[in-house]
Amino acid sequence: MNWKKEWKPLLVIVAVFLICFWLPIGKARFDKAVMESLHLVKWYAQEHVLLCLVPAFFIAGAIAVFVSQASVMKYLGAKANKVLAYGVASVSGTILAVCSCTVLPLFAGIYRMGAGLGPATAFLYSGPAINVLAIILTARVLGLQLGAARAVGAILFSVVIGLLMHLIFRKEEIQKAQAQMAMPEPEVTRPLWQNVLYFASMVGVLVFANWGRPSEASGFWYAIYSAKWQIAAAFSVGFAVILAFWFGLKWWKVVAAAVPTALVAVLFPHLPMLGFAVGVVGLSAITSSHKGEAGEWFNQTWGFAKQILPLLFFGVLIAGALLGRPDHEGLIPSSWVSRAVGGNSLRANALASVAGALMYFATLTEVPILQGLIGSGMGNGPALALLLAGPALSLPNMLVIRSVMGTKKTLAYIALVVVMATVSGMAYGVFAT
Repeated sequence: MNWKKEWKPLLVIVAVFLICFWLPIGKARFDKAVMESLHLVKWYAQEHVLLCLVPAFFIAGAIAVFVSQASVMKYLGAKANKVLAYGVASVSGTILAVCSCTVLPLFAGIYRMGAGLGPATAFLYSGPAINVLAIILTARVLGLQLGAARAVGAILFSVVIGLLMHLIFRKEEIQKAQAQMAMPEPEVTRPLWQNVLYFASMVGVLVFANWGRPSEASGFWYAIYSAKWQIAAAFSVGFAVILAFWFGLKWWKVVAAAVPTALVAVLFPHLPMLGFAVGVVGLSAITSSHKGEAGEWFNQTWGFAKQILPLLFFGVLIAGALLGRPDHEGLIPSSWVSRAVGGNSLRANALASVAGALMYFATLTEVPILQGLIGSGMGNGPALALLLAGPALSLPNMLVIRSVMGTKKTLAYIALVVVMATVSGMAYGVFAT
């Protein structure tokens, strides 16, 4: 036996055995942490997979099939106009009200299509970080000063992080740009405006199906929230028409998928997710059986789902076990976090950044969580540090990013987010005192 080749598998087996042998089952905190991980993954499956990730997978698959590589490279590629590329990437979060996990399929789609590392990572950060509703909620609940600091910091972060990632891996980016210059121009199969409406209809479904409840039960934002399913349904009708007329799907198949969806929505108006699920099944059925580009669209979508979902669920389980849910503790006591992030020291800001990077925040949930931490003595600087690092990173998010762009780039991205959040938190803590 060649032990030089077999020592790694042996080490893994021994490590797994020792972990299983010494599992602290019966200890109250460990048992509670296991339950918290299961509670969190159940909540994640109920609240985020169907409404957030599934539409994101279809959008990512559509990017891979219907957006030409030349178009991605023109606006986001390594040789693209830097002002345009970083401008588009840095404000994407104002359109996409997504969390750190929902943005991953979209990031993977544009990165694999040839987007430069800088613009792609700027988009990866800005997608969940520059969320208009979250910034407004931060200003209303935690104060105008912190809300403004979050907005300015998030926009600057996305550009700076993208530029630094480009500079750190500049040699690889130059090689990518040279390879892209030799690629031929693709054939245009349909006008740009048709593709724009096609993507707009899917983004509309994603955004309004996940529209969060505002803090006040009145006003413009609440009116949108009250009508969010009707708005999402209108976008889905437009989407169905586009598929039938511009994308080669037979109209009777589109109708066959739409009718059950409409019936379920009418018969069970109190269960909107049920109608949404029927619509997803119908769309999957008519696209997976198609021999043309619609079939390739489904294949790409399924490819993203296979790659990303297992890593996300594993990451959510680990995050739940370590940190628990809001108002529920995991292995790490919340009192440790509260004590560690008081004041405005380097240690407090760094710990807030690291904790935010590891925790999973659904869209808008970071505000009430932070409100509780501030009430427990969290300083102003660490509060901003957590707001800048938390929504854009999470343990599940890190696992998927690594599978897309490799270990070195992932570690560099995480380090940049944590370090910049720490420095920004310290600066804001001095300014806010």
